[in-house]
Amino acid sequence: MFNRVISAAVNGIESKCVLVEADVSDGLPMFSMVGYLASEVREAQDRVRTALRNSGYALPPKHITVNLAPGDIRKSGTRFDLPIAAAVMASYGYLPQKSLDGIFFAGELGLDGSVQGIHGILSMVIEARRAGCIACMIPWANRKEGAAVQGIAVYGVRHLRELETHLKAEQRLEKVTINIEEKFQNPVRAKLLDFADICGQQMGKRAAEIAAAGMHNLLISGPPGAGKSMIAKRIPSILPPLTLEESLEVSGIHSIAGTLPEDGILTERPFRMPHHTISAVALTGGGAVPRPGEISLAHRGVLYLDELPEFQQETLEVLRQPLEDGVVRISRNLGQYVFPADFMLVASRNPCKCGYFPDRSRCHCRERDIRSYLGRISRPLLDRIDLYVEAEPVRYEELTGKGVSECSADIRRRVEMAQQIQQTRYRQEAFHFNAQLPASLLERYCSLTREGEAKMRDVYVRKQLTARSYHRMLKVARTIADLEGCRQIQERHLDEAILYRASDGMM
Repeated sequence: MFNRVISAAVNGIESKCVLVEADVSDGLPMFSMVGYLASEVREAQDRVRTALRNSGYALPPKHITVNLAPGDIRKSGTRFDLPIAAAVMASYGYLPQKSLDGIFFAGELGLDGSVQGIHGILSMVIEARRAGCIACMIPWANRKEGAAVQGIAVYGVRHLRELETHLKAEQRLEKVTINIEEKFQNPVRAKLLDFADICGQQMGKRAAEIAAAGMHNLLISGPPGAGKSMIAKRIPSILPPLTLEESLEVSGIHSIAGTLPEDGILTERPFRMPHHTISAVALTGGGAVPRPGEISLAHRGVLYLDELPEFQQETLEVLRQPLEDGVVRISRNLGQYVFPADFMLVASRNPCKCGYFPDRSRCHCRERDIRSYLGRISRPLLDRIDLYVEAEPVRYEELTGKGVSECSADIRRRVEMAQQIQQTRYRQEAFHFNAQLPASLLERYCSLTREGEAKMRDVYVRKQLTARSYHRMLKVARTIADLEGCRQIQERHLDEAILYRASDGMM
């Protein structure tokens, strides 16, 4: 008897429908599988056969053939165990054939028949909805993740026996539902670190506010203990929460990587902080079966690189193309994979190896060693950073003062106002933030007064700016104007933007 069910293969961060066909006929008893399969998919025949036997389903000796179509798509992972089992059970008569129509299946099987959680459920359920399926049978562990997709019924399955009783209508499983829109209309923000904890560092906090408002890249330099990491780790607390559309996009990436929280969806913007020993592949993504790297996991959020010069130079250089294009393209023999990488880069560094330059009472590094240390960060990479700020040592009076520092909630209100101005301004465009503004549209959205044009001409010639750094300076000035609610970029906005690029660390 022949039967088929619908499942999906994951290709990068996208899913494509796969038909799992099973044919049980007379002939030499065997279990064969075809369809361009990875080794873990071929192993499914042993897991499925043992799981069915241990669940009480007798499998008389027959010739079992399983095909995963189309044959030109590579199938990998253990997600095909449950659809293979369902197709084989229907072919043996344990499930009504009509009960499989329009049902999507995905899940790994334990040898006792239990259904185990898998990665990538979110993108698979979205693909099932697109393909016109009416319901999804997925692992119980992934039920909340799958239910985040609206417009399709989702059921969490713990065991093969539950699958049988549900499809036979003997004991229906409860449909999993999540009021996802209410969750985003009334977001409950996680307890995040607060800017009120930072003593002093007014310029650093101001730079972080500008960076968050326009999603600009930020580099903080200063001695150990000045508060560089404290500022960076608190930036998520002044960023608006993800919108529903952004959340599904970001959650889909984390679903593939297996880093989703228990409730199945992300509402806060990601904050990733990899160690400086990370490899280029781990940062950008890749592997035999390409998976998203740290910069894709930071999509729509913050990627924080602490001790920037300590990273391997070849690792840092792979950031250049994603910072420009907002995507990572990985080519393999099996095809090309595209991972989103629209993130805000925040980095920190010491001014020298010991960390105390230019305080010569504490720093004894040679000039050559200082240049060598700072030279580990290439000029092309520095050119892609919008704001540079120096964190000065905290004075004792600031550390012990009784004054109250501005909290993250107050800063976030200004950031949200500036971002709302940008959303309105760019409502007809394919981007949303000033940092994403292409050079071709700078004249339209970043027009200057006559005095402003004269100032920028002087700075461009005197500082020997590149075209990229000039454009980025204009975008920062646009964000500073938005924070003040100004339609026109004024000279004071340009002065502040120039200030954040006037250090030797940037020029």
